[in-house]
Amino acid sequence: MEFKGVMGGFYRISEWIMRLSVINVLWVLCSVPVFLLALLALTSQEEGVLLSSLPLIAILCPFTLFPATSAMFVVARKWVTNEEDVPLFKTFFRGYKENYLQSMIGGIIFILVFVIIFVNYRFYLSQGNTLKLLSVLFIVFTFVISAALFNFFSIMVHLHMKILQIVKNSILLTIGNPINSVVLIVCNGVIVYISLFKFTFLIPFFMGSIAATFSFWQFHRSFQKLQLKQQKLEEKQRLADEEASKENGGDDDRNNDVETTISLSKHKE
Repeated sequence: MEFKGVMGGFYRISEWIMRLSVINVLWVLCSVPVFLLALLALTSQEEGVLLSSLPLIAILCPFTLFPATSAMFVVARKWVTNEEDVPLFKTFFRGYKENYLQSMIGGIIFILVFVIIFVNYRFYLSQGNTLKLLSVLFIVFTFVISAALFNFFSIMVHLHMKILQIVKNSILLTIGNPINSVVLIVCNGVIVYISLFKFTFLIPFFMGSIAATFSFWQFHRSFQKLQLKQQKLEEKQRLADEEASKENGGDDDRNNDVETTISLSKHKE
């Protein structure tokens, strides 16, 4: 039965509220150790508890938060690509299982990068006036890697690639699309800020799922534009090859660069 008019609008809104909240709750449940430690650190009255908890949180993230986030992005991908009625539990846990290894390895890589940035930031911040300015550079690096992290999840759930290719392409996509990267960071930053400081009930029910859906939507737009450019380049290359073949009176063997590009762009089911 399909509702129309105002009732149809309310039905669609309630349906999306249910979808977003279910996936967000599953994300939180699969990342309970990380969220529990973060909650205890943030609510503690003692000074320095949050800073001392960061190493343990960093160790747990690749094994809990990253796989759960990849599963949430799998569902977000289905929604963005017009598969809105997918079974939520089945899709989430299948994505969790299929992407666990890649998300874990990727999580370790990104955590190590964040640790290196943090250590260098603290070091240069404690130096003299000239060297102290370099700490600003590491703040910029933090934003770049944060944007790359969102792209990492989007690429992982959308394309068949090896883990190092995913990490490399997520960074290249971030640097190559600075405006999209700024929009990604700002919008997700607003979502997190509102969830943490204004409406905390959003954390267990909507924060992650809204951020994942927006992040994949942003990535999908950029990816479609890149695919369109690639298709135009391939068409020009094909026409040039045909022209050269006619001039040479035979087929001209080419390298496999185009074929490799196409194979890297094959979508996941």
